[in-house]
Amino acid sequence: MGALLEVQHLKKFYPTARGVLHAVDDVSFSLEGGKTLGVVGESGCGKSTLGKTILRLEDPTSGSIQFEGKEIGGLSTGEFKHYRKEMQMIFQDPFASLNPRMSVRQIIAETFDIYPELCPKEEIGKRVDELMDTVGLAKRFANSYPHELDGGRRQRIGIARALSMRPKFIVCDEPVSALDVSIQAQILNLLQDLQEQMGIAYIFITHDLSVVKHISDEICVMYLGQVVEQCATKELFNNTLHPYTQALLSAIPVPSLHNRRKKILLKGELSSPIDPKPGCRFAARCIYATEECHKSTPKLREACPGHFAACHHIGNMGET
Repeated sequence: MGALLEVQHLKKFYPTARGVLHAVDDVSFSLEGGKTLGVVGESGCGKSTLGKTILRLEDPTSGSIQFEGKEIGGLSTGEFKHYRKEMQMIFQDPFASLNPRMSVRQIIAETFDIYPELCPKEEIGKRVDELMDTVGLAKRFANSYPHELDGGRRQRIGIARALSMRPKFIVCDEPVSALDVSIQAQILNLLQDLQEQMGIAYIFITHDLSVVKHISDEICVMYLGQVVEQCATKELFNNTLHPYTQALLSAIPVPSLHNRRKKILLKGELSSPIDPKPGCRFAARCIYATEECHKSTPKLREACPGHFAACHHIGNMGET
């Protein structure tokens, strides 16, 4: 199967008073229809900016974004309107992403005001009811407002709104991070069920490795705007190569008194993403860093079949 989404050497830079901020710096990957790519990393690593740039909520600085073989990175707002139907987003904060002056029914139905060709006017009410039923929202909430609902129901409104366009691809920007654990499980299971039923492809952005392990087919680990490790989910957890990913995995709590995981404590200061100097951006915090790491930027290379990592010393590190 060919790739639904192909991203090559994508960059998004922001000018600041101190210099140029490299929010997303030379990111490449592909995503097949019906699959999920997890994007993980600590806050400020560029995960959300990557998702927004792919959806053209932010214009890319350079690089290629191809959707179904069509280059969309340089399209004007008018030209991109057609692709907006195919590519949607579920936002991190379910309250801030909803209009507080609109009811649940109005929020979901707004899609059909913008794209009237998606649903005849006389069938909008029926279509809204179908969408609410699909995401598990009782019809009694149709005339409720966002402030009257809990976080889980608000996020279901966001999912229903995204589904209203029948998209092929959705960026899920930490869609469960603001929710209670029990509600998180409900939303994750809903997303997986919708993927099986509709064949939707997801980019699932999160800092929670336990969540991304549950939902993703493949994982990209980002650090200060760059992908440092990328492979299938099972491979990442069984054969972690990059020292940053090893540190992330070591922080996952293990519910056992006897089989505790050895924690890797990262020391040192974060490198600045503003006009970064040559060298590995993780070098200042890496226990394996050498002079080469501070002078030469490692390329993302295939260390073993299907497993890519950006580190000068893959294969030369001790057991962690």
